[in-house]
Amino acid sequence: MSRKVGRFSPVLTLALITYACGGGEPAPQGEMAPSAAPPTQTSAAAPMGALPEGVTAEMVTQGQQIFTGAGLCYTCHGPDGTGTPLAPNLTDVTWINVDGSYEAIVGVVTSGVAQPEEHPAPMPPLGGAQLTPDQVRAVAAYVYSRAHGG
Repeated sequence: MSRKVGRFSPVLTLALITYACGGGEPAPQGEMAPSAAPPTQTSAAAPMGALPEGVTAEMVTQGQQIFTGAGLCYTCHGPDGTGTPLAPNLTDVTWINVDGSYEAIVGVVTSGVAQPEEHPAPMPPLGGAQLTPDQVRAVAAYVYSRAHGG
């Protein structure tokens, strides 16, 4: 007796995508999620342009470390933030779910994107990681600097 194998159900597919993008069980602080290895970090500093008031170069550097590590951002946005089929490019001038201002980026990292306009994977609040408010602001500083780096 043979059994026909069908496609994954939409619910299962969404669950797998959400887990792969950090929406599963958060990794304990300092540990990597099992879904992806961290990208290789380069010694080059994050690109710098004019930063919003209250944002420092140190915040950008810290944000880069969080983005490519414990923040899990790279699992969906790519190791350099240039996007993947699951999530948008964060380094260009096109913003899909927010206006690209620093405060809007802080808000979207904090709240997530439950129903993305263009990509299939929802972004859970805090990207599915356990981030402090200062870490969220640092990640937003890094993302802002990548998109507004000149």
